[in-house]
Amino acid sequence: MAKGVFVHRADSIYDDFPEARYQFPKRYLKRVSPCEGDWIVYYEPRGGGGRLGYNAIAKVQEIIPDPATPDMFIAVIEAGSYLPLEQFVPFRSENGFLESALGKPDGRVNAGLIQWAVRPISDHDFARILQAGFPDENQLLPRTDRAAEPPAETGLSEIQDPFGEDSERVRVEQTISRVSRSRVFRKHVLEAYDSRCALTGLKLINGHGRAEVEAAHIKPVEHNGPDVVRNGLALSGTAHWMFDRGLISLSDDAEILVSRQANDPAQIWSLVKETGKANIPSAPKDQPHHVYLSWHREHCFKH
Repeated sequence: MAKGVFVHRADSIYDDFPEARYQFPKRYLKRVSPCEGDWIVYYEPRGGGGRLGYNAIAKVQEIIPDPATPDMFIAVIEAGSYLPLEQFVPFRSENGFLESALGKPDGRVNAGLIQWAVRPISDHDFARILQAGFPDENQLLPRTDRAAEPPAETGLSEIQDPFGEDSERVRVEQTISRVSRSRVFRKHVLEAYDSRCALTGLKLINGHGRAEVEAAHIKPVEHNGPDVVRNGLALSGTAHWMFDRGLISLSDDAEILVSRQANDPAQIWSLVKETGKANIPSAPKDQPHHVYLSWHREHCFKH
């Protein structure tokens, strides 16, 4: 097993769904195979509006041939393992590249390696990304202030992992397990919705400056719903209660649906936005995904 970096563009031509699967052509199989059973970090390239850095981690459960497309394979992401970083991490900091192998001796980027769609990463470099992406867990992470070895430039087989001690790998795994997923999920959802309830449109801030709105999962965690913004809604307490009990749902176009089985549908309609449409983020990547909305309508909403 070995950790890896998976490059993913928002406008990818592949059938990717980062929290569930990563599709790739057969020619990448030798690069992806070592990652089976281990953790990977997702990297945004410049194309597709990417920010040149890391945005999430996930664990590869298995690698299988794509049953729908010849000569294509799928890295299946372990259910519940996908986790957005609390803070986006640029691939380069004032101390150098987060992936040691990307740096040349003269400080320039290894232009060949950074183009690879899948590349290996040492436990040490993976830990550095975690440290930057989850600052509240810094005290749990391995030390990352050791001098970096000169990176190899000639390909995967020659990229060394000088910091791959078992103890560091164990501590990285422990750190991932201790990250407060609920805190990270709430932070991202409230930022995307500007702390405003998607159904009522209200933005309530208490006397301590804390938003009263809650981060709600569309597809619940107990049903393998991931902690991603597009599986979330910012909801007031009452709206959250009604949504979880299937009294309210959303269409794929963000139209508010009220159950006919509610005791007083008219009263519910009086609470939600007059437009009948939910307040959703403007950024497409943060908008509720139809896969999760469909699940809620089919399994939770009281028709």
